[in-house]
Amino acid sequence: MGDVIQLLPDHVANQIAAGEVVQRPASVVKELLENALDAGSENIEIHIRDAGRNLIQILDDGNGMSPTDARMAFERHATSKIRSSEDIFTISTKGFRGEALASIAAVAQVELRTRQADAPVGTAIYLEGSDIKFQEPCQFSPGTSISVKNLFYNVPARRKFLKNNSVEFRHIIDEFHRVALPHPDTAFDLFHNDEPVFRLRKGQFQHRILDIFGRKLQPALVPVQEDLGWVSLSGYVAKPEAAKKNRGEQFFFVNNRFFKSPYLHRAVQDAFEGLLLPGYSPSYFLLIEIPPEKIDVNIHPQKTEIKFEDENLIFALIRSTVKRALGIYNVAPSLRFDAPLGLESVLSSGTTSSSSGHISGGIQVPRDYNPFKDEVAGPLGSVSFPAQDMEPSKINLFPDEDLDEDLMRLPNGYWLYNDGERCLMIDPGRMHRLLVKESKDSSPLTAVSTPLLFSMEYHMSEPERLRLRQMKKYLAKVGFQLEIKHESTLLINSVPYGLNEARLHSFFERLFEITELDSEEAFLQAYQERWKASQARSRFDFLYKKDVEEVIKQFTKLGFPKYLPDGKRCYMELPLEEFKNKF
Repeated sequence: MGDVIQLLPDHVANQIAAGEVVQRPASVVKELLENALDAGSENIEIHIRDAGRNLIQILDDGNGMSPTDARMAFERHATSKIRSSEDIFTISTKGFRGEALASIAAVAQVELRTRQADAPVGTAIYLEGSDIKFQEPCQFSPGTSISVKNLFYNVPARRKFLKNNSVEFRHIIDEFHRVALPHPDTAFDLFHNDEPVFRLRKGQFQHRILDIFGRKLQPALVPVQEDLGWVSLSGYVAKPEAAKKNRGEQFFFVNNRFFKSPYLHRAVQDAFEGLLLPGYSPSYFLLIEIPPEKIDVNIHPQKTEIKFEDENLIFALIRSTVKRALGIYNVAPSLRFDAPLGLESVLSSGTTSSSSGHISGGIQVPRDYNPFKDEVAGPLGSVSFPAQDMEPSKINLFPDEDLDEDLMRLPNGYWLYNDGERCLMIDPGRMHRLLVKESKDSSPLTAVSTPLLFSMEYHMSEPERLRLRQMKKYLAKVGFQLEIKHESTLLINSVPYGLNEARLHSFFERLFEITELDSEEAFLQAYQERWKASQARSRFDFLYKKDVEEVIKQFTKLGFPKYLPDGKRCYMELPLEEFKNKF
Protein backbone atom coordinates (compact mmCIF):
# COMPACT_ATOMS: atom_id res chain seq x y z
CA MET A 1 0.00 0.00 0.00
CA GLY A 2 1.43 3.36 -1.00
CA ASP A 3 1.91 6.45 1.13
CA VAL A 4 -1.31 8.33 1.83
CA ILE A 5 -0.21 11.18 4.11
CA GLN A 6 0.78 14.42 2.44
CA LEU A 7 1.13 18.08 3.30
CA LEU A 8 -1.79 20.32 2.45
CA PRO A 9 -1.19 23.11 -0.06
CA ASP A 10 -0.72 26.49 1.60
CA HIS A 11 -3.97 27.96 0.31
CA VAL A 12 -5.97 25.00 1.68
CA ALA A 13 -4.18 25.13 5.02
CA ASN A 14 -4.86 28.86 5.21
CA GLN A 15 -8.58 28.35 4.56
CA ILE A 16 -8.75 25.70 7.29
CA ALA A 17 -7.00 28.05 9.72
CA ALA A 18 -9.37 30.81 8.67
CA GLY A 19 -12.25 28.65 9.85
CA GLU A 20 -11.05 29.11 13.43
CA VAL A 21 -10.40 32.84 13.19
CA VAL A 22 -12.94 34.09 10.61
CA GLN A 23 -16.37 32.68 11.33
CA ARG A 24 -18.39 35.67 10.10
CA PRO A 25 -17.87 39.37 9.26
CA ALA A 26 -17.91 40.24 12.97
CA SER A 27 -14.79 38.11 13.43
CA VAL A 28 -12.93 40.26 10.91
CA VAL A 29 -14.05 43.45 12.64
CA LYS A 30 -12.83 42.15 16.00
CA GLU A 31 -9.39 41.12 14.74
CA LEU A 32 -8.77 44.34 12.80
CA LEU A 33 -9.90 46.56 15.67
CA GLU A 34 -7.59 44.74 18.06
CA ASN A 35 -4.68 45.24 15.67
CA ALA A 36 -5.49 48.95 15.40
CA LEU A 37 -5.49 49.31 19.19
CA ASP A 38 -2.21 47.41 19.52
CA ALA A 39 -0.74 49.92 17.06
CA GLY A 40 -1.43 52.74 19.54
CA SER A 41 -4.31 54.33 17.64
CA GLU A 42 -6.21 57.22 19.19
CA ASN A 43 -8.82 57.53 16.43
CA ILE A 44 -10.38 54.58 14.59
CA GLU A 45 -12.97 54.60 11.79
CA ILE A 46 -14.97 51.52 10.79
CA HIS A 47 -16.87 51.42 7.49
CA ILE A 48 -19.21 48.49 6.91
CA ARG A 49 -21.20 47.73 3.79
CA ASP A 50 -23.93 45.09 3.54
CA ALA A 51 -23.22 43.87 7.09
CA GLY A 52 -19.60 43.14 6.13
CA ARG A 53 -20.32 40.88 3.19
CA ASN A 54 -18.93 43.31 0.64
CA LEU A 55 -16.76 45.67 2.66
CA ILE A 56 -15.10 45.97 6.06
CA GLN A 57 -12.69 48.89 6.25
CA ILE A 58 -10.73 49.94 9.34
CA LEU A 59 -8.73 53.20 9.33
CA ASP A 60 -6.50 54.18 12.24
CA ASP A 61 -3.87 56.75 13.13
CA GLY A 62 -1.55 54.25 14.79
CA ASN A 63 2.12 53.50 14.24
CA GLY A 64 1.85 52.19 10.71
CA MET A 65 4.17 49.60 9.15
CA SER A 66 7.30 49.50 7.08
CA PRO A 67 7.15 47.92 3.59
CA THR A 68 8.73 44.71 4.90
CA ASP A 69 6.42 44.48 7.91
CA ALA A 70 3.39 45.15 5.72
CA ARG A 71 4.22 42.12 3.60
CA MET A 72 5.22 39.91 6.55
CA ALA A 73 1.95 40.68 8.36
CA PHE A 74 0.11 38.36 5.95
CA GLU A 75 2.34 35.35 6.63
CA ARG A 76 1.15 32.58 8.94
CA HIS A 77 2.31 32.96 12.57
CA ALA A 78 3.99 36.28 11.83
CA THR A 79 3.76 38.53 14.87
CA SER A 80 5.58 41.42 16.53
CA LYS A 81 4.33 40.43 20.00
CA ILE A 82 6.21 37.18 20.71
CA ARG A 83 9.91 36.40 20.52
CA SER A 84 10.19 33.37 22.82
CA SER A 85 7.93 30.78 24.46
CA GLU A 86 8.15 32.73 27.74
CA ASP A 87 6.43 35.68 26.06
CA ILE A 88 3.28 33.59 25.64
CA PHE A 89 2.69 33.77 29.40
CA THR A 90 3.15 37.55 29.71
CA ILE A 91 0.90 38.74 26.89
CA SER A 92 -0.45 42.25 27.35
CA THR A 93 -1.66 42.99 23.80
CA LYS A 94 -4.79 41.95 21.91
CA GLY A 95 -3.53 40.23 18.77
CA PHE A 96 -0.49 38.04 19.24
CA ARG A 97 -0.87 34.78 17.33
CA GLY A 98 -0.06 36.14 13.89
CA GLU A 99 -3.01 34.36 12.31
CA ALA A 100 -5.59 37.11 11.83
CA LEU A 101 -4.41 38.81 8.63
CA ALA A 102 -3.26 35.56 7.04
CA SER A 103 -6.64 33.94 7.74
CA ILE A 104 -8.62 36.95 6.52
CA ALA A 105 -6.57 37.21 3.33
CA ALA A 106 -7.22 33.52 2.65
CA VAL A 107 -10.97 34.05 2.27
CA ALA A 108 -11.28 37.61 0.94
CA GLN A 109 -9.85 40.33 -1.26
CA VAL A 110 -7.69 42.54 0.95
CA GLU A 111 -6.12 45.93 0.36
CA LEU A 112 -3.66 47.40 2.88
CA ARG A 113 -2.34 50.96 2.92
CA THR A 114 0.03 52.02 5.66
CA ARG A 115 2.74 54.54 6.51
CA GLN A 116 4.97 55.17 9.48
CA ALA A 117 5.12 58.77 10.73
CA ASP A 118 8.79 59.21 9.83
CA ALA A 119 8.52 57.57 6.39
CA PRO A 120 8.29 59.78 3.25
CA VAL A 121 5.78 57.45 1.51
CA GLY A 122 3.57 54.58 2.46
CA THR A 123 3.02 51.05 1.16
CA ALA A 124 0.02 49.56 -0.66
CA ILE A 125 -0.53 45.80 -0.89
CA TYR A 126 -3.39 43.95 -2.60
CA LEU A 127 -4.14 40.24 -2.02
CA GLU A 128 -6.71 37.76 -3.28
CA GLY A 129 -7.04 34.42 -1.52
CA SER A 130 -3.59 34.76 0.12
CA ASP A 131 -1.92 35.61 -3.19
CA ILE A 132 -0.16 38.99 -3.24
CA LYS A 133 -1.15 40.62 -6.53
CA PHE A 134 0.98 43.73 -6.11
CA GLN A 135 2.93 45.79 -3.61
CA GLU A 136 3.88 49.38 -4.37
CA PRO A 137 4.65 52.74 -2.73
CA CYS A 138 1.71 55.08 -2.19
CA GLN A 139 0.83 58.43 -0.69
CA PHE A 140 -0.89 57.94 2.64
CA SER A 141 -1.24 59.69 6.00
CA PRO A 142 0.47 58.11 9.05
CA GLY A 143 -1.42 55.06 10.20
CA THR A 144 -3.09 52.11 8.49
CA SER A 145 -6.13 51.43 6.34
CA ILE A 146 -7.17 47.86 5.64
CA SER A 147 -10.13 46.98 3.41
CA VAL A 148 -11.63 43.49 3.34
CA LYS A 149 -13.88 43.00 0.32
CA ASN A 150 -16.16 40.15 -0.78
CA LEU A 151 -15.69 37.98 2.29
CA PHE A 152 -15.75 34.24 1.49
CA TYR A 153 -15.83 34.98 -2.24
CA ASN A 154 -13.68 31.88 -2.84
CA VAL A 155 -15.53 29.69 -0.29
CA PRO A 156 -19.15 29.91 -1.49
CA ALA A 157 -20.32 27.27 0.99
CA ARG A 158 -19.20 29.48 3.88
CA ARG A 159 -20.77 32.59 2.35
CA LYS A 160 -24.07 30.74 1.85
CA PHE A 161 -24.34 30.01 5.57
CA LEU A 162 -24.10 33.65 6.62
CA LYS A 163 -27.32 34.96 8.17
CA ASN A 164 -29.27 37.92 6.83
CA ASN A 165 -27.75 41.39 7.05
CA SER A 166 -29.64 42.37 10.20
CA VAL A 167 -28.33 39.39 12.14
CA GLU A 168 -24.77 39.72 10.86
CA PHE A 169 -24.68 43.44 11.64
CA ARG A 170 -25.97 42.71 15.15
CA HIS A 171 -22.91 40.47 15.62
CA ILE A 172 -20.69 43.28 14.38
CA ILE A 173 -22.26 45.66 16.91
CA ASP A 174 -21.61 43.13 19.68
CA GLU A 175 -17.93 42.87 18.79
CA PHE A 176 -17.69 46.64 18.49
CA HIS A 177 -19.09 47.02 22.02
CA ARG A 178 -16.56 44.55 23.39
CA VAL A 179 -13.65 46.45 21.89
CA ALA A 180 -14.80 50.06 22.30
CA LEU A 181 -16.08 49.84 25.89
CA PRO A 182 -12.77 49.24 27.71
CA HIS A 183 -10.92 51.83 25.61
CA PRO A 184 -12.59 55.18 26.38
CA ASP A 185 -9.31 56.96 25.61
CA THR A 186 -9.73 56.02 21.92
CA ALA A 187 -12.30 57.65 19.63
CA PHE A 188 -14.39 55.33 17.43
CA ASP A 189 -16.63 56.08 14.44
CA LEU A 190 -18.76 53.29 13.00
CA PHE A 191 -20.63 53.63 9.70
CA HIS A 192 -22.95 51.13 8.02
CA ASN A 193 -23.81 51.73 4.38
CA ASP A 194 -22.51 55.30 4.85
CA GLU A 195 -24.92 55.92 7.76
CA PRO A 196 -23.31 56.84 11.12
CA VAL A 197 -24.12 54.31 13.83
CA PHE A 198 -21.67 55.35 16.57
CA ARG A 199 -19.63 58.51 17.05
CA LEU A 200 -17.73 57.83 20.28
CA ARG A 201 -15.49 60.61 21.60
CA LYS A 202 -12.69 60.17 24.10
CA GLY A 203 -13.75 60.29 27.73
CA GLN A 204 -14.08 58.27 30.90
CA PHE A 205 -15.38 54.72 31.22
CA GLN A 206 -18.78 55.89 32.46
CA HIS A 207 -19.13 58.25 29.48
CA ARG A 208 -18.31 55.41 27.10
CA ILE A 209 -21.03 53.22 28.67
CA LEU A 210 -23.63 55.97 28.33
CA ASP A 211 -22.56 56.89 24.78
CA ILE A 212 -23.10 53.30 23.69
CA PHE A 213 -26.16 52.24 25.70
CA GLY A 214 -27.92 55.56 26.15
CA ARG A 215 -28.27 58.26 28.79
CA LYS A 216 -31.27 56.48 30.26
CA LEU A 217 -28.81 54.17 32.00
CA GLN A 218 -27.06 56.99 33.88
CA PRO A 219 -29.20 57.07 37.06
CA ALA A 220 -28.94 53.29 37.37
CA LEU A 221 -25.13 53.01 37.37
CA VAL A 222 -23.43 52.15 40.67
CA PRO A 223 -19.60 52.47 40.78
CA VAL A 224 -17.55 49.45 41.84
CA GLN A 225 -13.96 49.81 43.08
CA GLU A 226 -11.49 47.57 44.93
CA ASP A 227 -7.70 47.27 44.78
CA LEU A 228 -5.89 44.39 46.46
CA GLY A 229 -2.47 45.21 45.05
CA TRP A 230 -2.05 42.08 42.96
CA VAL A 231 -5.50 42.49 41.40
CA SER A 232 -7.95 45.37 41.08
CA LEU A 233 -11.64 45.54 40.19
CA SER A 234 -13.42 48.63 38.90
CA GLY A 235 -16.41 49.56 36.77
CA TYR A 236 -20.15 49.78 37.23
CA VAL A 237 -23.17 47.64 37.96
CA ALA A 238 -26.73 48.73 37.22
CA LYS A 239 -29.35 48.95 39.92
CA PRO A 240 -31.98 46.17 40.10
CA GLU A 241 -34.61 48.27 38.32
CA ALA A 242 -32.42 48.19 35.19
CA ALA A 243 -32.22 44.38 35.17
CA LYS A 244 -33.50 42.57 32.08
CA LYS A 245 -34.97 39.21 31.28
CA ASN A 246 -32.51 38.73 28.47
CA ARG A 247 -28.83 38.81 29.33
CA GLY A 248 -28.67 42.49 28.53
CA GLU A 249 -25.46 44.46 29.03
CA GLN A 250 -23.04 42.12 30.81
CA PHE A 251 -19.34 42.71 30.25
CA PHE A 252 -16.22 41.35 31.92
CA PHE A 253 -12.84 42.71 30.86
CA VAL A 254 -9.43 41.57 32.03
CA ASN A 255 -6.59 43.95 31.17
CA ASN A 256 -9.04 45.63 28.75
CA ARG A 257 -9.76 42.34 26.95
CA PHE A 258 -13.37 41.10 26.82
CA PHE A 259 -14.00 37.59 28.12
CA LYS A 260 -16.93 35.37 29.05
CA SER A 261 -17.23 33.49 32.33
CA PRO A 262 -20.47 31.84 33.56
CA TYR A 263 -18.67 31.20 36.86
CA LEU A 264 -17.85 34.86 37.50
CA HIS A 265 -21.29 35.88 36.22
CA ARG A 266 -22.69 33.87 39.12
CA ALA A 267 -20.57 35.97 41.49
CA VAL A 268 -22.41 39.10 40.32
CA GLN A 269 -25.72 37.27 40.43
CA ASP A 270 -25.02 36.22 44.03
CA ALA A 271 -24.27 39.82 44.99
CA PHE A 272 -27.77 40.77 43.79
CA GLU A 273 -29.41 37.98 45.78
CA GLY A 274 -32.83 39.06 47.00
CA LEU A 275 -32.88 42.18 44.81
CA LEU A 276 -33.97 40.77 41.45
CA LEU A 277 -37.22 39.25 40.27
CA PRO A 278 -36.94 35.61 39.12
CA GLY A 279 -35.65 35.32 35.59
CA TYR A 280 -33.97 38.73 35.58
CA SER A 281 -30.23 39.33 35.26
CA PRO A 282 -28.24 42.40 36.29
CA SER A 283 -26.29 44.59 33.90
CA TYR A 284 -22.63 45.15 34.68
CA PHE A 285 -19.45 46.56 33.19
CA LEU A 286 -16.49 45.27 35.21
CA LEU A 287 -12.77 45.77 34.57
CA ILE A 288 -10.20 43.44 36.12
CA GLU A 289 -6.54 44.44 36.15
CA ILE A 290 -4.11 41.63 36.93
CA PRO A 291 -0.48 40.80 36.01
CA PRO A 292 -0.42 38.99 32.63
CA GLU A 293 1.50 36.04 34.09
CA LYS A 294 -1.47 35.23 36.35
CA ILE A 295 -3.84 34.55 33.43
CA ASP A 296 -3.85 32.45 30.27
CA VAL A 297 -5.59 34.09 27.30
CA ASN A 298 -4.63 31.38 24.82
CA ILE A 299 -7.18 28.70 25.69
CA HIS A 300 -9.89 29.60 23.15
CA PRO A 301 -9.65 30.19 19.36
CA GLN A 302 -11.60 33.46 19.63
CA LYS A 303 -9.78 34.45 22.85
CA THR A 304 -13.12 34.94 24.66
CA GLU A 305 -12.22 32.71 27.61
CA ILE A 306 -9.62 33.42 30.26
CA LYS A 307 -7.98 31.02 32.68
CA PHE A 308 -7.08 32.63 36.01
CA GLU A 309 -4.37 31.37 38.31
CA ASP A 310 -6.85 31.51 41.22
CA GLU A 311 -10.39 31.87 39.94
CA ASN A 312 -11.96 31.34 43.38
CA LEU A 313 -10.30 34.49 44.72
CA ILE A 314 -11.54 36.48 41.72
CA PHE A 315 -15.04 35.12 42.36
CA ALA A 316 -14.93 36.22 46.01
CA LEU A 317 -13.55 39.64 45.04
CA ILE A 318 -16.35 40.30 42.56
CA ARG A 319 -19.14 39.08 44.82
CA SER A 320 -18.03 41.00 47.92
CA THR A 321 -17.13 44.23 46.07
CA VAL A 322 -20.40 44.39 44.11
CA LYS A 323 -22.41 43.57 47.23
CA ARG A 324 -20.67 46.32 49.19
CA ALA A 325 -21.22 48.82 46.36
CA LEU A 326 -24.93 48.07 46.32
CA GLY A 327 -25.05 48.58 50.09
CA ILE A 328 -23.15 51.87 50.00
CA TYR A 329 -25.58 53.28 47.47
CA ASN A 330 -28.58 52.09 49.47
CA VAL A 331 -29.61 49.55 46.87
CA ALA A 332 -29.32 46.50 49.10
CA PRO A 333 -31.41 46.62 52.30
CA SER A 334 -29.54 46.62 55.57
CA LEU A 335 -30.77 43.65 57.58
CA ARG A 336 -30.08 42.70 61.18
CA PHE A 337 -29.93 38.94 61.13
CA ASP A 338 -29.56 38.79 64.92
CA ALA A 339 -32.73 40.78 65.55
CA PRO A 340 -35.95 38.95 66.61
CA LEU A 341 -38.65 38.77 63.98
CA GLY A 342 -42.31 39.60 64.29
CA LEU A 343 -44.52 42.59 64.96
CA GLU A 344 -44.23 42.29 68.75
CA SER A 345 -40.48 42.83 68.66
CA VAL A 346 -40.95 45.96 66.55
CA LEU A 347 -43.58 47.45 68.82
CA SER A 348 -41.67 46.68 72.02
CA SER A 349 -38.27 47.77 70.77
CA GLY A 350 -38.62 51.33 72.08
CA THR A 351 -36.25 53.72 70.35
CA THR A 352 -33.83 52.90 67.60
CA SER A 353 -30.31 54.21 67.39
CA SER A 354 -30.02 57.36 65.34
CA SER A 355 -26.58 56.25 64.18
CA SER A 356 -28.14 53.41 62.20
CA GLY A 357 -29.73 55.89 59.86
CA HIS A 358 -33.31 55.20 61.07
CA ILE A 359 -35.63 57.74 62.69
CA SER A 360 -35.13 57.77 66.43
CA GLY A 361 -38.13 57.26 68.64
CA GLY A 362 -40.58 54.40 68.59
CA ILE A 363 -44.13 53.26 69.22
CA GLN A 364 -45.10 51.98 72.64
CA VAL A 365 -48.46 50.27 73.04
CA PRO A 366 -49.82 49.62 76.57
CA ARG A 367 -50.50 45.93 76.98
CA ASP A 368 -53.92 46.64 78.58
CA TYR A 369 -55.02 48.94 75.76
CA ASN A 370 -58.48 48.06 74.40
CA PRO A 371 -59.26 49.83 71.11
CA PHE A 372 -63.00 49.25 71.60
CA LYS A 373 -63.22 50.77 75.09
CA ASP A 374 -63.77 54.44 74.32
CA GLU A 375 -63.10 55.09 70.66
CA VAL A 376 -62.24 53.38 67.43
CA ALA A 377 -59.74 54.82 64.96
CA GLY A 378 -60.96 54.87 61.40
CA PRO A 379 -59.78 56.31 58.13
CA LEU A 380 -61.36 59.69 58.94
CA GLY A 381 -60.10 59.95 62.52
CA SER A 382 -61.36 58.77 65.88
CA VAL A 383 -65.05 57.87 66.21
CA SER A 384 -66.45 57.75 69.78
CA PHE A 385 -69.03 55.22 70.95
CA PRO A 386 -70.89 55.02 74.26
CA ALA A 387 -69.08 52.47 76.37
CA GLN A 388 -72.26 50.59 77.31
CA ASP A 389 -73.19 50.04 73.65
CA MET A 390 -69.84 48.66 72.61
CA GLU A 391 -70.03 45.09 71.32
CA PRO A 392 -66.95 44.65 69.14
CA SER A 393 -68.33 41.59 67.41
CA LYS A 394 -71.23 43.63 66.03
CA ILE A 395 -69.24 46.60 64.80
CA ASN A 396 -68.28 46.75 61.12
CA LEU A 397 -65.95 49.70 60.60
CA PHE A 398 -65.69 49.00 56.88
CA PRO A 399 -69.20 48.03 55.73
CA ASP A 400 -68.15 47.93 52.06
CA GLU A 401 -65.36 45.43 52.66
CA ASP A 402 -66.20 41.75 52.33
CA LEU A 403 -64.71 39.98 55.38
CA ASP A 404 -65.15 36.46 54.05
CA GLU A 405 -61.73 36.36 52.47
CA ASP A 406 -61.57 34.38 49.24
CA LEU A 407 -58.19 35.83 48.17
CA MET A 408 -54.96 36.31 50.05
CA ARG A 409 -51.57 37.35 48.69
CA LEU A 410 -48.47 35.39 49.70
CA PRO A 411 -45.03 37.03 50.07
CA ASN A 412 -43.69 35.15 47.04
CA GLY A 413 -46.27 36.72 44.72
CA TYR A 414 -48.64 33.76 44.55
CA TRP A 415 -52.21 34.09 45.80
CA LEU A 416 -54.48 31.73 47.75
CA TYR A 417 -57.95 31.45 46.24
CA ASN A 418 -60.86 29.70 47.93
CA ASP A 419 -62.93 28.20 45.14
CA GLY A 420 -65.90 26.53 46.74
CA GLU A 421 -64.73 23.36 48.45
CA ARG A 422 -61.13 23.63 47.30
CA CYS A 423 -58.24 25.98 47.96
CA LEU A 424 -55.97 26.92 45.06
CA MET A 425 -52.56 28.53 44.95
CA ILE A 426 -52.68 30.59 41.77
CA ASP A 427 -50.11 32.39 39.65
CA PRO A 428 -52.00 35.46 38.36
CA GLY A 429 -49.08 36.34 36.08
CA ARG A 430 -49.34 33.10 34.13
CA MET A 431 -53.11 33.34 34.06
CA HIS A 432 -52.82 36.85 32.65
CA ARG A 433 -50.26 35.69 30.09
CA LEU A 434 -52.79 33.17 28.75
CA LEU A 435 -55.52 35.81 28.70
CA VAL A 436 -53.31 38.09 26.59
CA LYS A 437 -52.45 35.24 24.25
CA GLU A 438 -56.09 34.30 23.77
CA SER A 439 -57.34 37.88 23.53
CA LYS A 440 -59.04 38.63 20.22
CA ASP A 441 -60.29 42.11 20.99
CA SER A 442 -58.37 45.41 21.34
CA SER A 443 -56.07 44.35 18.54
CA PRO A 444 -52.62 45.95 18.77
CA LEU A 445 -52.75 46.65 15.06
CA THR A 446 -55.60 49.14 15.23
CA ALA A 447 -54.53 52.77 14.85
CA VAL A 448 -56.55 54.14 17.80
CA SER A 449 -54.39 56.50 19.85
CA THR A 450 -54.58 57.32 23.55
CA PRO A 451 -52.99 60.70 24.44
CA LEU A 452 -50.69 60.63 27.45
CA LEU A 453 -51.47 63.05 30.25
CA PHE A 454 -47.76 63.85 30.37
CA SER A 455 -45.50 63.17 27.41
CA MET A 456 -42.85 60.56 28.09
CA GLU A 457 -39.18 60.91 27.14
CA TYR A 458 -37.18 57.95 25.87
CA HIS A 459 -33.42 58.48 25.61
CA MET A 460 -32.11 56.56 22.64
CA SER A 461 -28.72 55.02 22.05
CA GLU A 462 -27.11 55.43 18.62
CA PRO A 463 -28.37 52.06 17.27
CA GLU A 464 -31.87 52.87 18.57
CA ARG A 465 -31.81 56.27 16.88
CA LEU A 466 -30.84 54.60 13.61
CA ARG A 467 -33.57 52.01 14.08
CA LEU A 468 -36.17 54.72 14.73
CA ARG A 469 -35.48 56.26 11.33
CA GLN A 470 -36.35 52.92 9.75
CA MET A 471 -39.56 52.24 11.65
CA LYS A 472 -40.98 55.72 12.31
CA LYS A 473 -43.35 55.53 9.34
CA TYR A 474 -44.75 52.27 10.69
CA LEU A 475 -45.17 53.54 14.27
CA ALA A 476 -47.59 56.27 13.17
CA LYS A 477 -49.79 53.67 11.48
CA VAL A 478 -50.34 51.72 14.70
CA GLY A 479 -51.21 54.74 16.83
CA PHE A 480 -48.01 56.36 18.13
CA GLN A 481 -47.54 60.12 18.03
CA LEU A 482 -43.83 60.85 18.37
CA GLU A 483 -41.43 63.72 17.96
CA ILE A 484 -37.67 64.13 18.30
CA LYS A 485 -36.97 66.53 21.16
CA HIS A 486 -33.21 66.36 20.80
CA GLU A 487 -31.02 64.24 18.59
CA SER A 488 -31.18 61.31 21.03
CA THR A 489 -34.42 62.03 22.91
CA LEU A 490 -37.74 60.65 21.69
CA LEU A 491 -40.87 62.38 22.97
CA ILE A 492 -43.91 60.08 23.12
CA ASN A 493 -47.22 62.00 23.12
CA SER A 494 -49.78 59.30 22.29
CA VAL A 495 -49.73 55.51 22.33
CA PRO A 496 -51.90 52.81 20.77
CA TYR A 497 -55.09 52.01 22.63
CA GLY A 498 -54.53 49.29 25.22
CA LEU A 499 -50.78 49.76 25.62
CA ASN A 500 -49.90 49.77 29.31
CA GLU A 501 -48.35 53.16 30.03
CA ALA A 502 -46.35 51.77 32.94
CA ARG A 503 -44.66 49.37 30.54
CA LEU A 504 -44.03 51.88 27.79
CA HIS A 505 -40.29 52.15 28.43
CA SER A 506 -39.70 48.39 28.32
CA PHE A 507 -41.99 48.16 25.29
CA PHE A 508 -39.76 50.52 23.29
CA GLU A 509 -36.68 48.61 24.41
CA ARG A 510 -38.27 45.45 23.00
CA LEU A 511 -39.37 47.27 19.88
CA PHE A 512 -35.88 48.51 19.11
CA GLU A 513 -34.64 44.91 19.26
CA ILE A 514 -36.56 44.11 16.07
CA THR A 515 -34.03 42.91 13.51
CA GLU A 516 -36.29 42.26 10.51
CA LEU A 517 -37.65 45.38 8.82
CA ASP A 518 -37.81 44.18 5.26
CA SER A 519 -41.47 45.14 4.87
CA GLU A 520 -44.45 46.64 6.65
CA GLU A 521 -45.82 43.14 7.19
CA ALA A 522 -42.60 42.05 8.91
CA PHE A 523 -42.74 45.08 11.19
CA LEU A 524 -46.41 44.57 12.11
CA GLN A 525 -45.84 40.91 12.92
CA ALA A 526 -42.88 41.69 15.19
CA TYR A 527 -44.74 44.65 16.69
CA GLN A 528 -47.74 42.50 17.59
CA GLU A 529 -45.54 39.95 19.32
CA ARG A 530 -43.87 42.66 21.41
CA TRP A 531 -47.21 44.31 22.16
CA LYS A 532 -48.58 41.11 23.62
CA ALA A 533 -45.35 40.48 25.51
CA SER A 534 -45.57 43.97 27.02
CA GLN A 535 -49.10 43.29 28.25
CA ALA A 536 -48.21 40.06 30.02
CA ARG A 537 -47.48 40.65 33.69
CA SER A 538 -45.58 38.58 36.23
CA ARG A 539 -47.14 37.41 39.48
CA PHE A 540 -45.14 40.07 41.32
CA ASP A 541 -47.05 42.79 39.44
CA PHE A 542 -50.31 41.82 41.09
CA LEU A 543 -50.44 43.65 44.41
CA TYR A 544 -54.15 44.44 44.68
CA LYS A 545 -57.07 42.14 45.22
CA LYS A 546 -59.30 43.84 42.64
CA ASP A 547 -56.75 43.14 39.88
CA VAL A 548 -56.55 39.44 40.74
CA GLU A 549 -60.35 39.21 40.97
CA GLU A 550 -60.59 40.57 37.42
CA VAL A 551 -58.01 38.05 36.18
CA ILE A 552 -59.89 35.19 37.83
CA LYS A 553 -63.16 36.42 36.32
CA GLN A 554 -61.68 36.50 32.80
CA PHE A 555 -59.78 33.26 33.35
CA THR A 556 -63.00 31.48 34.33
CA LYS A 557 -64.46 32.38 30.95
CA LEU A 558 -61.63 30.36 29.37
CA GLY A 559 -62.68 27.32 31.40
CA PHE A 560 -60.04 27.83 34.12
CA PRO A 561 -57.32 25.81 32.32
CA LYS A 562 -54.64 24.39 34.56
CA TYR A 563 -51.67 24.67 32.20
CA LEU A 564 -50.13 27.10 29.73
CA PRO A 565 -49.33 25.84 26.21
CA ASP A 566 -45.71 25.37 27.32
CA GLY A 567 -46.81 23.04 30.13
CA LYS A 568 -46.34 25.43 33.05
CA ARG A 569 -48.99 25.43 35.79
CA CYS A 570 -51.37 28.33 36.27
CA TYR A 571 -52.48 27.02 39.65
CA MET A 572 -52.29 24.02 41.96
CA GLU A 573 -54.83 22.65 44.40
CA LEU A 574 -53.72 22.52 48.02
CA PRO A 575 -54.38 19.24 49.87
CA LEU A 576 -56.50 20.61 52.74
CA GLU A 577 -57.06 17.18 54.28
CA GLU A 578 -53.30 16.66 54.58
CA PHE A 579 -52.99 20.03 56.29
CA LYS A 580 -55.56 19.01 58.87
CA ASN A 581 -53.43 16.02 59.81
CA LYS A 582 -50.48 18.31 60.44
CA PHE A 583 -52.19 19.94 63.43
